[in-house]
Amino acid sequence: MAKIARKTFSTEEASEKALLVAVDSRSRKNVWPASESLDELEQLAITAGATVIGRISQQVWSPSKSHYLGKGKLEELKELKESLDYNLLIFDDELSALQQRNLENETGVKIIDRVALIIDIFAKHARTREGILQVSLAQSEYLLPRLAGQWSHLERLGGGIGTRGPGETQIETDRRLAQKKISHLKQQIEDIKKQRHLHRQARKQSQIPMLALVGYTNTGKSTLLNALSHADILAEDKLFATLDPTTRRVSLPDNTIVLISDTVGFIRKLPPGLVSAFRATVEEINQADILLHVVDFSNPHAAEQCDTVEEILEEMEISHKPRITILNKVDRILDTSVPWSENKAIAFLKQEVKNSQPNTVFISAARGWGIENLKETISSMVKGPLI
Repeated sequence: MAKIARKTFSTEEASEKALLVAVDSRSRKNVWPASESLDELEQLAITAGATVIGRISQQVWSPSKSHYLGKGKLEELKELKESLDYNLLIFDDELSALQQRNLENETGVKIIDRVALIIDIFAKHARTREGILQVSLAQSEYLLPRLAGQWSHLERLGGGIGTRGPGETQIETDRRLAQKKISHLKQQIEDIKKQRHLHRQARKQSQIPMLALVGYTNTGKSTLLNALSHADILAEDKLFATLDPTTRRVSLPDNTIVLISDTVGFIRKLPPGLVSAFRATVEEINQADILLHVVDFSNPHAAEQCDTVEEILEEMEISHKPRITILNKVDRILDTSVPWSENKAIAFLKQEVKNSQPNTVFISAARGWGIENLKETISSMVKGPLI
């Protein structure tokens, strides 16, 4: 009997080939250069599962209101499709519904912006019911104006022949359904918020000090909470590995018990609406007595990341809270050929950073360096007046 050759086919989805696009706008102040912003966008794209095959940028006074890019750069973008064979364009800024629609018409490929990319990553990492609801709300609020834009060609006709019937009904139906879904999601999140408020009240009545880990995304907050509490929280070297807030009990050297919450990391160009969608994290930070600001000391953009965190804390009106600045990943900036001990490494770094403040602590959460010193610093602050 003749053997039948069998073929196996992979059911795994092929990775999307993404080209990254940015505008280096001279009208914006206090922003990172496009090249550095694209570095971060590439990390986001990889975290979302895309394969980055290239990047382009254009230096202009301000982005085009209709196409984001100028005509010449848009033509270059279309020509690159032949050589790079990309099937996804990721833009470094939030696009308007008009910009997105025009770009899709011009290029014939899927267009997403930085906000949509971040929401997609949030969707991958949401685990709790509250996190999933928050992601769904953020997606719905993001898509609502773009959903309406799909039917704007009918609105422009201004009524009369060609605008009555299914088309006109469809735009109203879509808007109503989207708004109804948003209202329903908000109500569900509000119900969970009430439950979380009861838990918080119980914590306050127990008079256990509450602390919140804050910082730029991927600075090692989850790894640090694991080191402090001996927990087993997901800690990956990826942007937004943690989405849902996690709280753990930590025992200090003087046997004082504190509660420390791990929260979602901050990032540049994160619209306030998206931050407010994740109220659970925001509320954990609002309710904290002390903020533990974790900084990736090995990152070349550590100073700029700190500025971003400060700006967001100011927007949240909590920049006045007592805090400890934690300079993490110090092991990555040391000469690996030298057998550094914990004490020797931290003493060396303190000497190098002359202006280190009393509430600044050097650690390596991954190696466990400086953890006891951090606990002692927390203990000293807890004993002082908290707000």
